[in-house]
Amino acid sequence: MNAVYTHGHHESVLRSHRWRTAENSAAYLLPHLKPHMKVLDVGSGPGTITADLAGLVGHLTASEVTEEALGLARAELAARGAENVDFAVADVHALDFADDTFCVVHAHQVLQHVGDPVQALREMRRVTRPTGYVAVRDSDYSAFAWYPLLPELDEWMALYQRVARGNGGEPDAGRRLLSWARAAGFTDVTATSSTWCFATPEDRAWWGGMWADRILRSSMAEQALASGAATEADLRRISEGWLTWAAAEDGWMSVLHGEILCRA
Repeated sequence: MNAVYTHGHHESVLRSHRWRTAENSAAYLLPHLKPHMKVLDVGSGPGTITADLAGLVGHLTASEVTEEALGLARAELAARGAENVDFAVADVHALDFADDTFCVVHAHQVLQHVGDPVQALREMRRVTRPTGYVAVRDSDYSAFAWYPLLPELDEWMALYQRVARGNGGEPDAGRRLLSWARAAGFTDVTATSSTWCFATPEDRAWWGGMWADRILRSSMAEQALASGAATEADLRRISEGWLTWAAAEDGWMSVLHGEILCRA
């Protein structure tokens, strides 16, 4: 059931994940949050979204699959002085919480990396109160769009898809969220989408530079080499492609995400 996490926690990955905020990554959920609510954030990562959500509700529990991963969120929440947060090591397939514990259970970029997303949603539903919400957002890699149409970025996409699926994940999770939610037993589901767009020189330099590093040094790079999916030369070529895209005056990229807001 368990899948291998494709990205890992290299600095290049955390550079991307720490850019995320509740505003740019959970806007579909924000209008439904109330100051009295008790929230579970599944897969809190480096904790930037987590900290934003904690500032809007009464209490938040941050969870990750290992104590090492959870340490990233602990550090972020401590730096922000958050006092209404606790932490739990938890597997989303079998959450160690009682039924009907939380008003909201939130997961950002989690279901694409788990072995059984339907079971994960069942567990998220189980620990949510009957009047509460399960909120999930995941990217959809095949729907990413960019210009210029560089062959190195096509190669990057094909490699990412191969590695992620080899790890037991689903990189095109965004388009499947509604289907997974219905399979998990939800009947009241609002499905939406939103994008990140990188088109200014500053955004291109950041996003392209991040992926130029990430394809060489992250866990994905190690997995690609170990599995024989790519060679060092392949990774260097893809890295250069990202830098070429970042330097293009007409460079543009849109990253699509699917979202579901489910009434428990």
